[in-house]
Amino acid sequence: MSQFDNVSVIREANFYFEGKVSSRTVVFPDGTKKTLGVMLPGEYVFGTSSHEIMEILAGDLDVLLPGAETAVAVKGGETFEVPAGTSFTVVVKTVTDYCCSYL
Repeated sequence: MSQFDNVSVIREANFYFEGKVSSRTVVFPDGTKKTLGVMLPGEYVFGTSSHEIMEILAGDLDVLLPGAETAVAVKGGETFEVPAGTSFTVVVKTVTDYCCSYL
């Protein structure tokens, strides 16, 4: 889906890692949330409080998922999932546009 209709957007941006990762929160009528963001090249460790689906819209990164021994390459048009209550590491190779869904 390339467009979200009938949603609310939180005006204030979320900034992480000295501004190298930023996002905006989109709230749907049923109360579910997604974030739309951009990650600049670098290595970042994220923690999760809920199950997440990360959709990479554009860009190129490697992700080390919980329990994995090796990272997996992910590029625009691909997704990965992260369980709740875990952390994961991304090595962003090019500016990356993403959509994160919280389940």
